[in-house]
This record gives sequence, C-alpha cells and structure tokens, in this order.
Amino acid sequence: MTRPTLFLAAVLTAGALTLGGCATPMQASTPHRVVFQVSDNDPAKWNLALNNAKNVQQEYGSRPVQVEIVAYGPGIGMLKADSTTANRVTEASKAGVQVVACQNTMKAQKLNTADMNASIGYVPAGVVELMARQREGWVYIRP
Repeated sequence: MTRPTLFLAAVLTAGALTLGGCATPMQASTPHRVVFQVSDNDPAKWNLALNNAKNVQQEYGSRPVQVEIVAYGPGIGMLKADSTTANRVTEASKAGVQVVACQNTMKAQKLNTADMNASIGYVPAGVVELMARQREGWVYIRP
C-alpha cells in the first residue's frame, strides 16, 4: 500500500472505532419498549400477556425497559376490579408494567373507573394508543 492509502485506512479505522465507541453508551441507555394488545375476554390470553410482560422485565433485568399492555373491546373485562386476573394485573402494575384500558370501550360497555382495577391507567382509544406506540418505535405483540 502507498503512504496515502495507509493514512486513509488508518483514519477510517480510527473513525469507525470512535463512532462505535459513541454508539454503545447511547444504545445502553435507550430503553427497550414493548406494547402488548389484549382484546380478548379470555383469562388464558391475559395470563399469557402478563407472563410475557414479566419475562421481558426479567430478561432485561436492570437495563431500561418499558412494558405496556393495552386492553380494549372484550379484553377490557379482565381489567375489572372483580376479574379472575385482577391480582396478577395489580402485581404487574406494581412491577412497572403500564396496564391501560380504552375509555371508548368503557363508555360503550357503560363502565366507569369504580368498576375497574384501581392499579390501571386509561387511554382515550386503545387502537390509537397502539398506533402511537408503534409510530414511536415500540415493538408490538399480540399474544
């Protein structure tokens, strides 16, 4: 190789190493984000979604991760205060999983916040929430 070629190769290698070194801390601090859709009034589906959420949190451990479960349509039944999955939903919420109910569905089913699990949050429209999360780069899962 000629001197100019060696010099260019050294500069490009140094630049690649520098960029690689800069990218690693940014990637480490960027949270992994996953949103689960549950639109079935089926305890088995809810337990699967809750298990998946817990597994994601366990896999990432202390690394940043955001987990959200969006319920709408028939799936909102499992977010009622007296549902068979109420204890697991509460546990997931306490562990940092954001569990949200669609207010459009609640209105259609004549439900209010007093009917619902006290640990959940609310979004105006479940489908719109899923769209927004996907647009923001969240991974979408439907168990």
